Amino acid sequence: MARAFTPKVVTANDLLEGDVIYLTADDRWSRDLTEAELITDEAHAQLRLLDAESQPSTIVGAYLADAVAGNNGPEPTHFREDFRRTGPSNYRHGKQETSPQPQV
Repeated sequence: MARAFTPKVVTANDLLEGDVIYLTADDRWSRDLTEAELITDEAHAQLRLLDAESQPSTIVGAYLADAVAGNNGPEPTHFREDFRRTGPSNYRHGKQETSPQPQV
């Protein structure tokens, strides 16, 4: 029996700046995961990925990442995607400064 499709978002890296970006429903790239299009249909997800991959002058490394609907938009289901959206962990500025930090 086929497994149920897990909702996805299309993610990539900005070609010039390297930031993690997400494809929105209105075909923009956003650095905010909550603006990403949450895709619940497998065929539509593959089409959106093809759309993303057809933009090599803008993005690099596009792929589908598992996500779930959250109160403010899509949220990651895997720690890797949660880590990617906050940026590199070796310095405290940019996304790291504005993101909620885990309690130690």
